Amino acid sequence: MKTTITKQNFFNSPLIRIILGLLVCFIAFILAQQLSGKLLDLTSLDKNYRNLIKGLISSAAVIAAYIYFFRKYEKRAIAEFSNRGIARNIIIGTLVGILLQSLTILVIILSGGFEIVAVNPFSYVIIPFTVAFSVAIFEEILIRGIIFRIVEEKLGSYISLLITAIIFGALHLANPNSTLMSGLCVGIEAGFLMGAAYIYARNLWFPIAIHFAWNFMQSGIFGAVTSGNEKTSSLLTTKITGSNLITGGEFGPEATIQAIIFCVLAAIILIKMSKNKIIPPYWKK
Repeated sequence: MKTTITKQNFFNSPLIRIILGLLVCFIAFILAQQLSGKLLDLTSLDKNYRNLIKGLISSAAVIAAYIYFFRKYEKRAIAEFSNRGIARNIIIGTLVGILLQSLTILVIILSGGFEIVAVNPFSYVIIPFTVAFSVAIFEEILIRGIIFRIVEEKLGSYISLLITAIIFGALHLANPNSTLMSGLCVGIEAGFLMGAAYIYARNLWFPIAIHFAWNFMQSGIFGAVTSGNEKTSSLLTTKITGSNLITGGEFGPEATIQAIIFCVLAAIILIKMSKNKIIPPYWKK
């Protein structure tokens, strides 16, 4: 009996739940990428469309793996992926992401550092669209769906916000052209904003939509560098110049002072609107 209880306590511990959840989602993503990629390579579809379909399949696989695993493991309904209010959360989240990224670029425009070189065909947005939604779904499931949610259960909303913001910023230090400052910027703006969005909505559709719209507008519409990675094709071919403080330099607009200001303000507003949804740490319950 004692051995059984010890085993149950081990598998129900927050750290083990996080590790197993991350492994399941990583495996689902990799398998879906590999299998769908091999099948799509047999078709005559354009490479961009093959990548789009592969991204859709991989994202669906991660969502399905998350729902199935935690429904069985934690023996509960997966409210964070509930269909209730899904349209509202996706639409509002997308609009929030568009607004925040547009305001960030607007500051660059007003500083005289944004030049439109060309307007491209709409097909140019396929790649950034695919990358944006795949990254948004994968990262939000891992960081907010698994790490934030499980840490929050024990340590409360505010400590979980801090921990996941640090993790999110640190993960971006591995990106090309990243610096300690760019990692700090991503941790502050995106880490706090997406965590606050999850607290406010208590589902993952809302932060996923914000994350997607932010990245897609940045790389797919405005033609800016995203998180230090190489530029992709975009609706607008642009030239961004000026102070790194305003443009983000080689890391992109995420590493700008205005991005921090706008995103932190949005996070504060969401937290203020979520007073009855804040979870206290276990020692205050």
